[in-house]
Amino acid sequence: MDAFYASVEQRDNPDLRGKPVAVGGSRERGVVAAASYEARKFGVRSAMPSVTAKRQCPDLIFVKPRFEVYKAVSQQIREIFAEHTPIIEPLSLDEAYLDVTENLQSIPLARDVALAIRAKIKEVTGLNASAGISYNKFLAKLASDHRKPNGQYVITPEMGPAFVESLPVGKFHGIGPATSAKMNSLGLHTGLDMRNKTLEFMQANFGKAGAYYYWISRGVDDREVRANRVRKSVGAENTFSSDLTDINAMAAELQPLIDKVWRHCEEKGSRGRTVTLKLKFNDFEIITRSRSVPIAVSSRDELERLSMALLQHEVPVPKPVRLLGVSLSSLQGGDQDEAQLGLPI
Repeated sequence: MDAFYASVEQRDNPDLRGKPVAVGGSRERGVVAAASYEARKFGVRSAMPSVTAKRQCPDLIFVKPRFEVYKAVSQQIREIFAEHTPIIEPLSLDEAYLDVTENLQSIPLARDVALAIRAKIKEVTGLNASAGISYNKFLAKLASDHRKPNGQYVITPEMGPAFVESLPVGKFHGIGPATSAKMNSLGLHTGLDMRNKTLEFMQANFGKAGAYYYWISRGVDDREVRANRVRKSVGAENTFSSDLTDINAMAAELQPLIDKVWRHCEEKGSRGRTVTLKLKFNDFEIITRSRSVPIAVSSRDELERLSMALLQHEVPVPKPVRLLGVSLSSLQGGDQDEAQLGLPI
């Protein structure tokens, strides 16, 4: 979906149409959850601090998020997907992979399946969607960004290797700023640079991910579209209006996050073995500390005990804390896909 949260707000409030809109908190510690295309022209992006966004776009309009509405619209979109294929791998509320090799409406070309889906989404929700069509997930993801907003693009097997070789490594899905900087320091600036390195070189410098980078630089990605992804983790986090400097205050702020995580586990019948604590300091450094137990965490009290142990014994000399988060992973049982409860806004 194109600028999903912001587009829903503009759809539901005509006064916002054509204007720079950010979904998120406007307060000093707020974070942009989504930005309209009018706002993006000013460099406003999701996950950007609200004060930075406002500085870059003085006329920016902040709208409080309505996640229950976004979830309802997402469900409408999923139902449209399901009219075409049962092989749907959701990535988030507004994005999914679909395998339409054998689609339910017997449409011969994937290009035409995408056109039909996008038209139905527009008809039902009033929103624009973009699509990427290719022979593997990596290239389909790249293609989906190529003609945004409200467009689609096909990368054929003949086009794949050439499309990748000219692409800056920072544009590769799954390569973030830190990995991109490391690649640049090693002389890897494009897909072609990566393709010219051996598998041994990529693995020596990037570990397990090195093999993935090696193959995608050649346009090769054998991952299947998984209709039932196993949930990996459930987490909750919060960004604070004032920095936390006292360990007792941090412990107090962890309580509602632990409550959210455990409530989700209870509702879904899932349990996990690894507890992870996340902290973002006032200088924007982020650290995580984890502890795994042999048997899945069986109670809210146990989740609290493990979380507090991480806070008290694994966190270095405290600096002012801007964000706290807790998650439970290595999940067993329950439903599918990943969940993040409570966005920092």
